Amino acid sequence: MTRPARAQLDILDLVPIAEGGSASDAISQTVDLAQQAEAWGYQRYWMAEHHNFRGVASSSTAVLIGHVAHHTSTIRVGAGGIMLPNHAPYVVAEQFGTLATMHPGRIDLGLGRAPGTDPATARALRRNEAAAMNFAAEVEELQGYLGEPDPDATVRAIPGEGTHVPIWILGSSHGGAQVAAALGLPYSFASHFAPAALMSALEVYRRGFQPSPLPDGLEEPRTMAGANVMVADTQAEAERLFTSVLERFRSIVTGRRSGLRPPAEAAPGPLLASWSPAERAAVTEMTRVSFVGTPSQVREDLESFTRATGVDEVIVTCGAYDPGARKRSLELLADAWS
Repeated sequence: MTRPARAQLDILDLVPIAEGGSASDAISQTVDLAQQAEAWGYQRYWMAEHHNFRGVASSSTAVLIGHVAHHTSTIRVGAGGIMLPNHAPYVVAEQFGTLATMHPGRIDLGLGRAPGTDPATARALRRNEAAAMNFAAEVEELQGYLGEPDPDATVRAIPGEGTHVPIWILGSSHGGAQVAAALGLPYSFASHFAPAALMSALEVYRRGFQPSPLPDGLEEPRTMAGANVMVADTQAEAERLFTSVLERFRSIVTGRRSGLRPPAEAAPGPLLASWSPAERAAVTEMTRVSFVGTPSQVREDLESFTRATGVDEVIVTCGAYDPGARKRSLELLADAWS
């Protein structure tokens, strides 16, 4: 396995709505963070499709990508990801083809097949479960719309055709890894919330990878993994800030999805101990790929993680309640990583 001496560092922004805040606040904070991330040297800035989450403002992901791209200059902006079975591939091709036309060379399209929401909201989205079962064919259809123009095609994506928007396959299981390998596409694993199959899925992807025959396809595997981070000047402060992340995951486990909450009074250990055993076990497993501490400690932990996984890129997400603390955390990480 070959990989760079140091993995590329990217950001996944969940566009969190703080408790007591608004979606407007969250979007303004995202634009500010993206501008700072560009200055700090991060390579990608991705947002993810979620629906009916009181604490997340990224439901209209393509619109947000355009907004962030408009307010930045060089950083790649993209979806991590678009849940393809919620949409017609043709519509996604038009949306991202338009984005790539307005911001050439800067748009990424990560694709997943989960609903990104609860069953009732999935029905409201008119989600196509047949498309979810035939995910690979849906991805290939989308690739066709974004590929070389075909004047004889009955249906053409305009804008879209000829843009060759880079496509990533996202997943948290072997299914996505198999699709990415078969199509010769880069693969991103959602280890920031579902780490259980990380190592085995990466192995499935690498073992089964087939070079893409497309002109802009991959000749060898390219991998990314997600991680939660919280960096502060002291270990105690980083752990205190990270309690907001633990509370957010608990709200998902219990079905009471609230806005991003302020840090708890208790440290992570006592906080977890105050929960039910089931809640504690679920949140502990979901946040297993989390790096919390001082810049040097998080750098060492991230280096160990990239050595163990062999990933080419790590996409980090920071769930600090205070936007200033979130920016400070990612700035400290960028400085330490460079």
